Parts: sequence; C-alpha cells; structure tokens
Amino acid sequence: MKKRLSIALVGAGMFGGDVHMRAYCQFARYGLLPWLGRLGLDCSARALGDIEIDFVALGTRTEASAKARLAEFQKMGLDFAIYHGEEPWVDILRDFPDLDVLAIATPDHLHTAPALAALEAGAHVIMEKPMALDAEEADAIIAAAKKSGRIVGVDMHKRYDPDHLRIRDDLLEKIGEPLYGVALLEEPLAVSTEVFKGWAEKSDPFSYVGCHWTDLFIAMMGVKPVSLHAVGQKKKLRQEYNMDAFDAVQVKIQFDNGMSIDFHNNWILPDSFEGPVNQESRIFGTHGLVESDTQYRGLRFVSEKEGMKTANVHMTRNVKRPDNSQAYCGYGVDSITVCIEKIAQVKFLGKSPEELADEYPNAEEGRLSVLIVHAAREVMMRNHAYLEEGKGAPVTALFNVEGITIVDPYKGNELIYKRPI
Repeated sequence: MKKRLSIALVGAGMFGGDVHMRAYCQFARYGLLPWLGRLGLDCSARALGDIEIDFVALGTRTEASAKARLAEFQKMGLDFAIYHGEEPWVDILRDFPDLDVLAIATPDHLHTAPALAALEAGAHVIMEKPMALDAEEADAIIAAAKKSGRIVGVDMHKRYDPDHLRIRDDLLEKIGEPLYGVALLEEPLAVSTEVFKGWAEKSDPFSYVGCHWTDLFIAMMGVKPVSLHAVGQKKKLRQEYNMDAFDAVQVKIQFDNGMSIDFHNNWILPDSFEGPVNQESRIFGTHGLVESDTQYRGLRFVSEKEGMKTANVHMTRNVKRPDNSQAYCGYGVDSITVCIEKIAQVKFLGKSPEELADEYPNAEEGRLSVLIVHAAREVMMRNHAYLEEGKGAPVTALFNVEGITIVDPYKGNELIYKRPI
C-alpha cells in the first residue's frame, strides 16, 4: 500500500507563489528523500523515503493569480485544482476532505481563519510567519491543534541558515553568557509599496520580518521575553505614498536570561541597494562575540546595467539537473521540509506532535513571537501617538505570569493579555 501525503496551499504571493510552490512541486515530482540529508534527517530516509507527495490544490484571492500559477507549474509537470475568492480554503477543505496538509501563505493578518478551518477538518498546518498578529489567535490555533492531534509548523527558516546553525551548535557556548545584541532585517521599498501594498497598513516591518529574529533567539537559547520598548516612524510611506503605515520599527527586548536585544526593521530600503535585503546579527557575551552578516556572504558582482549586487545563495538557489530543469534548495526550503517530515512521522510512523515538538518550528515557540509582536505593536502605536503630541515615548510592556501588561504613564497600566507567558 503506497504512502501518500496530500498538500494544498492558500496564498501564492511573493513567498507562497515562489518558495512554497516550488518546494511542493519538487516534493511531488521527486519525493521527500532527496531533501532530508542536508537537514540531518537522513535517519528518516528508509522509513519515509518512499512517500508519494501530491500537491492537490491552490487557493488565491483572484482567479487570475490562480490561473497564472497553474500555467507556470504545469510547465514543470505539476497539475492541481485551483480556487479563488476571499476564503478559498473553505472550498479546498470541502473538495478534499482527506487532505493531509494545508499550507498557509496569506498576508500576516489572515493566517488564523484558514488554520482553524484546516485543524477542524483534521489537516495538519504549515504556516508562514508570524503565526498570527494577535496573542488570542495564537492560543486558539494551539488549542485547535491539540484538540485535533495535528501539527502546526511555522516557516521560521532563519533557524536553518548554516551560519545560524554554527552559532547555535558551536559558537554560543564559546562566548559565555549572552549580554546584549542587535538583529536587523531591512526590506526593499517595493515590498511595502507594491508587493504588500494592500495590507502594509495592517502590519508593520517588525511584525512582518522581525519575528524571524525573535524566533531565532528563542529557539537557540530557550529564552522568554520579560519586557520590551518599541518605537516606529511614519514619514516616507505617509508623505510620498499616502499610506498610513510604519516605515521602520525599533524594538528593544529584555529576555529572562538577562540578555537585551535590539531589533531594527524597515521596508523602505532603496531599491538600488545591492542586495535583496539587508540583514545581520550580533551577540556579545561575557567571553566573546559573534557577528553574522547574512546579507553580504562574500559573493559580489557588478555590471554596467545593474550596478553592484550581492547574492544570498544560502537562502534559495537553483541547481541545474541533467535535463536542464532547476532543483530548488537552501534554508528557505528547509523549514518547510522539516515540517513535512514531522507530519509524515505522525501519519506513517505513529508519532504524536508532542513527541516531535522539539524537532521543528512548532506553534508553542511561534506563540512567543506572536506575544512579542502583539505587545510591540501596542507599545509602538502608543509611543508613536505620544511622540507626535510631543510627549516622548514612555510606554513599555511587561511579560509575566499574569500575561502582558502595557505600562503607560499617561493612560495607566493595562493588562492586554491574561495568560501566563
């Protein structure tokens, strides 16, 4: 009896339509086996290497985008049903009642509804980061996952960057106790003004990509937040694009190991910048430091037409096959692969999500980043309003056994989330 794992995807924008679609396409064509070894999962090769993966459906908001993706991937030998509308997952789950996995790559604020629907229908979930923007929604997803006995994996691919694996497995123990650090990820202007223009006002740069860094520190060090301060700026997008959206956000978080990390994010980096994004991190400890420039990896080139460029070949890269088609690999695909492998263990090897919880970017860890995002947005918006009134930026957030408390000297303290952190 063949082992089959069926996957559907909702959302086919920048990341869903590229990384997710290409990953599921090659899983469907060549199986899971080729992608396991680079993740240290070769131990699963004999047990799970013969799984057949079926990509069965894609749901998008518009019919045109669904048809375009279908035409694109039919050229690669993949065929699937397409759906469109405001809630395409409803039709997908109706037409595929035995669906194994629903992957979600919708905008940040639209992750919860398809996740809850999938879990109620008995499907596992792979979600783009952040899991949600609201702490209560994150808790609802976790509760639904526990009730259904299904996995919720979050695509936190920075964990699988080779540089970050080296830091986690080797360098952290050499620099002593972490004291402070910096993590930045700056996105091109086109992200906020073109690619995600429709929902940029509902999110912000820290919520969108800062959660990658918060997850990385949480996963590497097993830490929890104890307090934060956040400020943001609204200038360029407001003045030049008539968007009520934050240009940039800076968040300072204190963790329960005594470490303080500054997170800097924007999505107005000039499109002429030489890399696809600007990103780096720095951790200073009692006995040393680690610096990782994940934008400039050493590959740099220039041409008359395009100017100076750098490339991150660790994130995703094409590898030519003998038939001249392109294999797609890199840490951008790795976290998706890990989640699929864990789901396969649950379905075919009888493992429980609890047994595997430490082996993939799980919902419980994703919850901590959501709590940080939730608190940071509240603090950031209050401080921005106060700054415009000439009152400074005095608002902070506390995380403890009571939940999340916003400390606001003007309005008074407010408990915005009432569960232990």
